[in-house]
Amino acid sequence: MSKALQGLLDLLDLEQIEENIFRGQSQSAVVPRVFGGQVAAQALVAAGRTVSADRLAHSLHAYFLRPGDPGAPIVYTVERMNDGRSFTARRVVAVQHGQPIFALSASFQRHEDGLEHQAPMPSAPDPATLPTSQDRLRGYDHIAPEVVEKFIEAREAIDLRYVEEPPYGKFGAPREPHSQVWFRTNGKLEGPIDDPLLHVVLATYVSDMTLLDSVLLAHGRGGWAVGDVVGASLDHAMWFHRPFRADEWLLYDQESPSASGGRGLGQARIYTQDGQLAISVIQEGVVRVPREH
Repeated sequence: MSKALQGLLDLLDLEQIEENIFRGQSQSAVVPRVFGGQVAAQALVAAGRTVSADRLAHSLHAYFLRPGDPGAPIVYTVERMNDGRSFTARRVVAVQHGQPIFALSASFQRHEDGLEHQAPMPSAPDPATLPTSQDRLRGYDHIAPEVVEKFIEAREAIDLRYVEEPPYGKFGAPREPHSQVWFRTNGKLEGPIDDPLLHVVLATYVSDMTLLDSVLLAHGRGGWAVGDVVGASLDHAMWFHRPFRADEWLLYDQESPSASGGRGLGQARIYTQDGQLAISVIQEGVVRVPREH
């Protein structure tokens, strides 16, 4: 296991300070606030630790309320909404400096057999044929070196590979509002830590990294890395359909159906390498063009 991946797992391993109350730390991000995927993943960890192991997360719905302070711990309070025969529901509020910064509702289900169908997996090149994020970023002379280093550090625990040029790699002209990335953890998950909740939590962490890319592509914008837009996540929803492993390749197929009112919508499907639809994701974020003074 890489040092970076172990650091991410440590970040997601919350401290329990009271019944239904947990505390997590933060790490530096590309922008000077807590990375949204981190707080979503930690909140799901907090919820999952109050649920019996035979019930797996099947959905989450979340709102980002305030920018998080990466220099301060985050306290997660879990409300036990329901414990039914098949489903369990939890609500989690993340607090910093006495104010809520994030709210999540999550639902868990005991395994059940039922009807089966899925949307087919789209075509995509083999991830082994694609450059790593680090290889791509090292070639972008138009991005400030300190920004490149922040990107590389923030994604060191995740092997994330774009199928086409990311928004910050090629911008200035609109492209199809569609983006694909392959991702997996930078190391295997083995031993006592290898449980289904961890794989779901890690996918939640990664899901906030690239989902709004397709909004930027539609308008020829490079994004926060080059400073031609400012933005932040507003809300985030995920549905976990089938088992998957975060340490095996997953295809993140993303598109944007709409942008208006200073907001952009991204929607996506995540497939296992053998074609199983594992996760559906929808996110809306603030996407604004900086004002000229």
